[in-house]
Parts: sequence; C-alpha cells; structure tokens
Amino acid sequence: MSDLEHYYRILELEPGATLEEVNQAYKDLVFVWHPDRIPKDNLRLQQKAQDKLKAINEAREKLRSLKTKHQTTHHSPPPQQEKPSQTIQKPPKQNSDLSGKDYSRANLSNKDLSGRNLSYANLSGANLSDTFMHKVNLRGANLSEANLFRANLLLADLREANLRAANLIGADLSGADLRGADLTGARIRSGERLLVKLVGTNLAGAIMPDGSIFQ
Repeated sequence: MSDLEHYYRILELEPGATLEEVNQAYKDLVFVWHPDRIPKDNLRLQQKAQDKLKAINEAREKLRSLKTKHQTTHHSPPPQQEKPSQTIQKPPKQNSDLSGKDYSRANLSNKDLSGRNLSYANLSGANLSDTFMHKVNLRGANLSEANLFRANLLLADLREANLRAANLIGADLSGADLRGADLTGARIRSGERLLVKLVGTNLAGAIMPDGSIFQ
C-alpha cells in the first residue's frame, strides 16, 4: 500500500476523494476520537484516542499538501514564450504571513488558516465558525467578540491574545498556548457544562471569563 492510500484509509475515504471530502472526514473523525469524549479513567482508550488524533491530523495535512500541489500543477497556465526586451511577471505565491492584518468583522467561516501567521492581527468581531486553525500563530491577536464556534485551534499559539467576549462554544483548543490571554466574558459554558475542549491547553496567567487569573 502506498503512503497516499494509507492516508486515505486513515480518513476512511476512497483514493481520489476531494479536498472538501478530506476536510469533512477529518472533522467527523476528530469529533469521534477526541479524548474529551473518552472516560478519563480509561487510560487505554485515552491513549488510543490520542494516537488516532495524531494519525488523523497527519493524514489530513499530507493529503491537503499533496492536493494543493496537484491543483497548482494542473491549473497553472501554459508557459509563455519570452519576447525580446519583455519580462514575464510570475504570480505571487500564497502568503502565509498575515501578521498585523485587519480582518475585523470579516467572514472567515470554514476557511483553512492552518499554520498561518496571524500574530497581532485584528480579528475583532470576525466570523471564524468551523474554521481550521491548526497550529496557527495568533499571538497578541485581537479576537474580541469573534465567533469561534466549533473552530479547530489545535496547538494554536494564542499567547497574550484578546479573546474578550468571544464565542468559544464548541471550539477545540487542545494543546493550545493561552498564556497571558484575556478571556474576560468569553462564552465557554452552557450553565455548568464546559463546552470548550481544553485538553493539554496552557492557561498559565490567562484571565478567565469570570475575571480570575488562572494559576
């Protein structure tokens, strides 16, 4: 079995599935295998869930990378013959450095921002529901009043981020770094039930929704 077939099998897909199908399969499997859904006292299943998540994340990243490369190769315009005294302009590459950009009130729902640098960006009031932000850099970013409903923020860097009054219901912050972040008034519960995934999250020095500082 090739590596490509192996990654499709991990995501329970047939070879040749579209990028949209890959993303949907990833979301479904993360929901099923997230450690928060496994009894804490069942160490065997907890370990199995962590191994599954690691494999699922790797498969999605590999397939996304291969498909993006494939699409770029097959949709590129045919090379133009250079004319004398004329310079051919190459299209700019996709920029992953979005630090300091202004996306206030922007609709970024369902976008894939994984691995992007959005440090100190202004995302206040932005719609980031169901957005993929695996390993995204949001250090110092302004996310006040942003809608992060069911956003995937696995291993995200959110140090000193402003999350005041943000909607974090259903968000996955497993392994994220929230040291010094301000979550004053952020929505993370329904009644007494915590509705944010915080497995392995670093909250040292963070201001919690009730105004207390996490020790």
